[in-house]
Amino acid sequence: MATLHHGPCYALLQPSDLTQPSRRRFLSGSALVVGFALSGGTKALAKSEASGVAASGQAFDGFAPGGFIRIARDGSITLVMPSVEMGQGIYTGEAMLIAEELEVGLDQVSVMPAPPNEKLYAQPLLRSQATGGSTSIRGTWQPLREAGAAARTMLVAAAAERWRVPPAQCVARRGAVHRADGSAALSYGDLVADAMRQPLPGKVALKPAEEFTLIGQTVPRVDTRAKVDGSACYGIDVRLPGMKVAALEICPVQGGRLLELDDSAARALPGVVDVLRIDDAVAVVGDHYWAARKGADALKIRWDFGGRDAMSSATMWSALEQASQTGKAVAAPAVGDADQALASAPKRIDAVYRLPMLAHATMEPINTTIHVRGDRCEVWLGTQVPTAAQAAVAAACGISPDRVTVHNHLIGGGFGRRLAVDTVTQAALFAKQVSYPLKVVWRREQDIGHDHFRPAYYDRVAAGLGADGLPVAWTHRTTGASVLADFLPGGFPPGVLDTDAVEGAAKTPYHLPATRVDWVRYNGPRKVNWWRGVGPTHNVFVVESFLDECAHAAGRDPVEYRRALLGDNPRARNVLDIAAARAGWGMPTGARTGRGVSLHDSFGSFIALVVEVAVSSAGEIRLQKLTCAVDCGIVINPDSVRAQVEGGTIFGLSAALYNGITLAGGRVEQSNFNNYRQMRINEVPPFDITIVKSAADPGGMGETATVSAAPALANAIFAATGVRLRTLPIDQTLLAQAKPAI
Repeated sequence: MATLHHGPCYALLQPSDLTQPSRRRFLSGSALVVGFALSGGTKALAKSEASGVAASGQAFDGFAPGGFIRIARDGSITLVMPSVEMGQGIYTGEAMLIAEELEVGLDQVSVMPAPPNEKLYAQPLLRSQATGGSTSIRGTWQPLREAGAAARTMLVAAAAERWRVPPAQCVARRGAVHRADGSAALSYGDLVADAMRQPLPGKVALKPAEEFTLIGQTVPRVDTRAKVDGSACYGIDVRLPGMKVAALEICPVQGGRLLELDDSAARALPGVVDVLRIDDAVAVVGDHYWAARKGADALKIRWDFGGRDAMSSATMWSALEQASQTGKAVAAPAVGDADQALASAPKRIDAVYRLPMLAHATMEPINTTIHVRGDRCEVWLGTQVPTAAQAAVAAACGISPDRVTVHNHLIGGGFGRRLAVDTVTQAALFAKQVSYPLKVVWRREQDIGHDHFRPAYYDRVAAGLGADGLPVAWTHRTTGASVLADFLPGGFPPGVLDTDAVEGAAKTPYHLPATRVDWVRYNGPRKVNWWRGVGPTHNVFVVESFLDECAHAAGRDPVEYRRALLGDNPRARNVLDIAAARAGWGMPTGARTGRGVSLHDSFGSFIALVVEVAVSSAGEIRLQKLTCAVDCGIVINPDSVRAQVEGGTIFGLSAALYNGITLAGGRVEQSNFNNYRQMRINEVPPFDITIVKSAADPGGMGETATVSAAPALANAIFAATGVRLRTLPIDQTLLAQAKPAI
């Protein structure tokens, strides 16, 4: 096992720990494994398949009911987390789901990341072992509780047999089974051997909400202490005996190739061990990163750009506009005849919106540590897709996936970037050229310049307004790349609707009598990828901004206008009313000060955000207050919901205010946080967050507030200055001396 420089990391499962599930393979001995996979099925695993090897090298000896729970004979309890922790608090949320039904406290458990295993850990909504799309709690809400309940049922049955009483006379509490009359108690550790002999429960009863003791409570995160004391281990922290470190030079134009290399100066530097090359990159290997970085700086390289250095932002936008006008559109399901209704409407308004490519800009830059040894390989990294990373390494090394061991670590921010495995493939191509463990680390400029970006979008929208000013027709054409085309191994077929491209536009919270929403595919100059909020981050900005334009054209208040369109949508109306009331909507504001609102339902949650801004005569924007109301169904940990609202809003505001990837000569012009800015602490105003109590199933929260941020901000700026912003990031020079809207 690895030696990690921060001390103990989370325990790491091996692929042998949990593999092919099979109901028929029930073996007696030191461990019974009852598989409750994410599909909700009840299955058993053989001892040899599931006991695995602990960090000590010894097989696990205890009760392991399924892929998610391990109880050792000493009473220690470990919960295996199917989703990846990248700061969003999912280890805590998923641990709470299991612990609630297992009847243990979070202080009684430790957690570990799941190994690559599609059969046990495939996310039901994504249908793969992946963390993204705000699906984690939505997908695990039922099966993780079932896993905890199954284990509890078996432990209670074991205690009942020992006491020779009916299970109904036993109760589980705080990691022990008690006689209902209080006469005896046995810890879960005491019951391990007997629990392993219990039959698999076919169906388990889950606790009703009124009996929850953990779910719904604000609890400290399970990884807080490790992150505070420095023992938490991220991919970039990994250190192995004999490990070397690689710094890279990558072709600055995507699709270019290495033409000529002079590495003599690099090889002469102290600490430089080797220089490796692949088609589009060179790695200088050093005893430590500084030696490798100095060596990479000393390389003399000529690249073959293959003509791709002619691409610029100007040519990209021109191509997007042309595609929007002449490209073949693929339509989402329509409502009514929008074109006819638009032609006959008393008033028509049109607009064009442009949104830039965006980088993920995570705090932890790209890194992969990998050791290739003949027909075996071991990888240490942080990835949102463990099985995809495993397959990528196997393909690069020419071995089967079962010969690749993946140690997945905490991630210092993902936002979708770690859903791509291009960087893992790159590291494997370098590592298979050497015999020692190799850590490949990208510098910040490479992390931004060689990202797989959120696509750029060009949107044309039109609305026909009736006599009351409300829309009678609505059309929306978005033009941009398909993320699925770059994400799916086999690409995405032409002529088929990529639903992500229209998500948040094809379905809105509003009752619109006639709609036509379609998409024109434009394969842009750079690789693209999911970005926090995926389709809704783009589409909701257009919808909510244009809806404000309609309200202004109709001479109606933006909140009242939205309420009039909500029809039978009480959850959306409720969050809108709460946010507006708490923000003081309708109360007077100062000069060049305004409030803006956005409303949407995405990822199974409903959220309204009101942003209040002041804009100086020089065009400087000062955020004064952020007011949010969210209905995300049953809340697991209220503190996590608030944190996601705060972090997601700031993430979205940063993008709207400062972020956009531009190209010149085929190269990305942004390089670091100096020209790809994030909001600073002094720029963040007070938050007022209301979490609506709800009995609905949990919705997603990881991306919801990011979707809300840009439209609410742009609408607030319009209220303060009268300037309608249809292009992001915001050009503050347009706001200088502008007059407020009437």
